[in-house]
Formats: sequence, structure tokens, C-alpha cells
Amino acid sequence: MLIIPAENAVNWKRPPWITLGLMLACMLVFLFYQGADNRKLEQAVGVYVDSGLPQLEGPAYEEYLQRKIRFEGEDERALELQQFQKLREEGEDFWLSASLLMDREFYQYLLQNQDVLWAPAERVRWLEQRTLIEETYIQRLSAQQLGLIPAKLSLYTLITYQFLHGGWGHIIGNLVFLFLLGFTVEKALGPGRFLLAYLVCGALSGVVFTAFSKGSYIPLVGASGSISGLMGMYVAIYGLQKIRFFYFLGVYFNYFRAPALAILPVWLGKEIYDYWFAGATGVAYMAHAGGLLAGAGLVWLLGKSWLQVREEFFEPEEDEQDELFTTGYAHAMASLGRMDFGVAKRQFEALREQYPERPILLEHLYNLAKLRPDLPEYLALTRELTNEALSRRLPEQVIAVWQEYLRKGESHHPLAAADHNRVLFASLKQHDLKAAEKAFERLRGADDPLLTSEACRLLAEEFEKLQMEPKARHYRQLLQAS
Repeated sequence: MLIIPAENAVNWKRPPWITLGLMLACMLVFLFYQGADNRKLEQAVGVYVDSGLPQLEGPAYEEYLQRKIRFEGEDERALELQQFQKLREEGEDFWLSASLLMDREFYQYLLQNQDVLWAPAERVRWLEQRTLIEETYIQRLSAQQLGLIPAKLSLYTLITYQFLHGGWGHIIGNLVFLFLLGFTVEKALGPGRFLLAYLVCGALSGVVFTAFSKGSYIPLVGASGSISGLMGMYVAIYGLQKIRFFYFLGVYFNYFRAPALAILPVWLGKEIYDYWFAGATGVAYMAHAGGLLAGAGLVWLLGKSWLQVREEFFEPEEDEQDELFTTGYAHAMASLGRMDFGVAKRQFEALREQYPERPILLEHLYNLAKLRPDLPEYLALTRELTNEALSRRLPEQVIAVWQEYLRKGESHHPLAAADHNRVLFASLKQHDLKAAEKAFERLRGADDPLLTSEACRLLAEEFEKLQMEPKARHYRQLLQAS
């Protein structure tokens, strides 16, 4: 059974660059670094066969597997034994030799028991030839150089193993899940913190794997632990919020909604169960479990400091916002159509709290306020709409709103000198000298000598440019008198 979160869609206007970069890095490593592995392995097998080592090691390998089955209770090894015997019967020298070479636990067994397995002459020949193959070919394979080997744990391999993969199926599966989970977590944390958290989850996953595979020489490769960390971070970010999950069971698939954190014990329990009961499948279940716990733990421990989710993460995407706005706007307009002005006002106010950048909402609120020009709200919205028009460089709207207020609201709540002064500047930009002079008269009546003198000077200069000397002289005289 497969369960993955499917709450979000990718916003390609803001691509998840780090997620895409990690995917590209894994693919480039797989193609151009790990691509040489097949050639090295073929060369190793060729030298191995020519040296006659399969005849020496073959019987020892059968005995090794039988001991694992009989004395150590590793019943899953029975299938390996059957496959090995079948390869010998069918004369499949290449695959038989590859099996012997790449079983790292078997190689350690040979090193530890060479004195018992072979006579001195055979032992010397085996050690010389096998050491040459190991040093020339096997130790140069990508998994041996940069994979995570529990028996030879090093700090750098806790990072490098995350970018190696065991085959096309392995890398494609991991990249699909990296993309499905990564773009959401990257959006939540931001690119830099996401990258660091991803690598830390992979490293901690490797530590857990090492703890449960202590002494093993089998290398761990792949981004599965890091991706499990992304799963842990994903559900910890959403917490108890209900989100959508996609599930696949056999040939049936569907979606369901559940609290995000409720899925964490399901994932964790599945990995632990598979570790104990699924047998030798080659899947690092404890690495997955470690990644899950690491991802969730990082968000819980550092979610209010270094790994704090960005505020805009929980905001709807632009397309969703447009849809929500359109729906809310339609409801408010319907209330206007029914002349239910009180309800419409509350709806427009609620919309404006969510979408303060939409000037149409301010205009609707202004028009509703005009119905009661005796209330202070009309004056406040007049000033807001004037400022909005100035910021959008719409001087004609500034003048129109001002003139309308003079007719309807001035007698109730007079405008201040600064209000008239803004209109005067807008009128001059619009070359509407009649409106400018009217604004000046209102400004003079507001009793602000400083603004009045400055306005007088501007009008005198403007009329001089237009060679309207009588008007210019009039304002110069007013300026001198002030």
C-alpha cells in the first residue's frame, strides 16, 4: 500500500529551484559518475574468471550460504542459494562471478576464514589475485567509494550516499517522490533551509541505518532516507490540519483527507514491520524510519526558530486566490443588487482585509459611505481613495473625488488644508487651473499660512509660464501680503 500527500500543486511562476537542482544532481551523478560502474564490473569479472577464482570461491560460497541458513537463521538466504546453484548448472559464468564478487559480506567471510578454507598454496594465490581485483576494480566502484558502508562509516559518505542510486528503477522512483514532496517543503522553508534540512535528514537516516547494520560491509546508496525526511517534515509542517492524501492499493487508487500527523505513525509502523518481517529485500527500511523521525523531529524542535515555516506558505496560490476573490466579490455584488447595503459593506470589508491590493474594493466602500455623508467614515474613505489615486498617478480621479466630497460631505466634516493641498498639486499636474484655483481658495480658508504661501508661489509660477500676467500678478500680490 502506498500513501503520499497530495495537498499542493506546483507554482511554476516560482519554480522549486533547489528541488529541481537536487534531482538534476542525482541524475548527473548517475549518468556520468556511476555510468562507469558497468565497465569496471565487466573488467573485474573478466579478470576474475581468467584467474580461476570462481572454482576456488564457488564451493566456499555454497557453504557460506548454508551456514547462514542453518546456524544463523537467515532463511531468506535459501533463495540466494537456489539461484547460485542454478547459475552453476546453466554455466552462467558472468552472473555467477558477479554474484561472488559483489557479495561484500562473503568477501569478509573469505578474509576471516582463508586459513581454514584452502591449503597454503591456494590461499596465497587467492589472496594475491583477489586483492588485485579488489584494489583495481571493486574499490573503484561508486558504491564502494561514496556509498555509506556501516563498517567503514565516514562523515562525507553520510552526504555523498544520498546522490548515488542502484539502477534506473531506483533513481526514477526516488526522483518522482523527491519532486512530489520537495516542492512543497521547499516552499514552506525557503530554498536555503530546505537544502540543509534535506541533507541533515539524509545524514541522520544514514546514522540510524548504521546503528541497525553495525559491522555490515554492504553499501547503502540512494536518496530514500532524505525523501523519508521530507515526508516527516511535510506532515510536521501541517500538524493536525486535514490535508489530502493519495493512496494506491493493488489496482485501486483514490484520495482521502486526514490530519497530517495521523499518517506519520502509519508510515513509521510500516517501515518497522517490513524491517522485521519482509526479509532480505534490499530495501533499507530502518533508513526510511530514521528519515521520517529526523524530518518530523527537526520541524518540531526548530519549527519556531531556524526551521520556522514562512508566513506566505499557507496563503492560497494566485489562481486559487483569484477564484476565492471572484466568488466573494460576486456575493457582495449580489447584496448590492438586493440593496442590502449593510451586508454588502461587511462583505467588501472582509474582502479588503484579504485582498488589500485590489482598488475596486475601496471604490465600492467609498460609494457605500456616500450614502451617509454625515458620518466620519465618508471623510476617511475619501482620503483613502485620494491617496490611492495619487499612488496610481490618476490626478483626474483625485479631482473628481474632491469635488464630490465638497458637494456632499464638506458641510458635515470639512477637509483639512493638507487635503486641499494634495488636490492643488494634482490639478497642476493635470493642467486643470480652474480646479487648482478652487483648491487654493479652500486651502486659504483652512488657515494654514505655510501651505497657503507655497501654493500661492506655485500658482504664480504656473501662470507666468502660460504668460497669463494678470493672474500671475494676482498671486504674487497675495504672496507678498502673506
